Amino acid sequence: MDQYFGTYQTFNTVSKNDGAALIGADNLIGDLYRIDIEMDSNSHKAWLVNRFDKRVGFFDAKFSRELSIWKARGMKMTAILSFVAYSDAPDPGRYWGEMAVICYNPSNDEAFSTFVEGVRKKMGEGTRLNVNLKDNEVKKVLSSKGTWLPDQNVPMPKLSKGNAIMKSRLSVSEKVIEQGRKGNKGCYAASWAFLIALVVLILLGLKSCGVF
Repeated sequence: MDQYFGTYQTFNTVSKNDGAALIGADNLIGDLYRIDIEMDSNSHKAWLVNRFDKRVGFFDAKFSRELSIWKARGMKMTAILSFVAYSDAPDPGRYWGEMAVICYNPSNDEAFSTFVEGVRKKMGEGTRLNVNLKDNEVKKVLSSKGTWLPDQNVPMPKLSKGNAIMKSRLSVSEKVIEQGRKGNKGCYAASWAFLIALVVLILLGLKSCGVF
């Protein structure tokens, strides 16, 4: 299929310290990421870049090379953050996660941009839509101008011992923060009020337990 490619793919981070940024509000479930591909020694390396132009992770060499082929064909590529996980091995631990990767012919940008927007909104709600579309499903996306969405979901992967999902959907506070980013000043102020109130409640709880 030369019009579309979609899949879920694991990504890794450079270090535990660098990966910790994925837990913060600059990287939300459902966020879109730019894919930058470069040569690293003798292999391709596809970097994931968030909306603030920060590299947050990368795909392995095999998948990076596959993406380089799609790029060479002139396909438009984007990635959507599906979940963030943490592994305590090898020491000192590492953050990793999974992205929904979508590539499509830029001549169909209007339809697929709308489709990607629908997928990422569902992702924020914790729903992992199946993005590995068949030919007839690609036609549905085009004929509906991107409003059609698949009714099949992809289950979360089973994690081995020592791994834990850190986030897989937008929290209430993150939804408020996101509204603030879109220019809703009332929501932005409310997000700070919410966070301050949360800190106060935690401190009061600790005090009642005799911690200080």
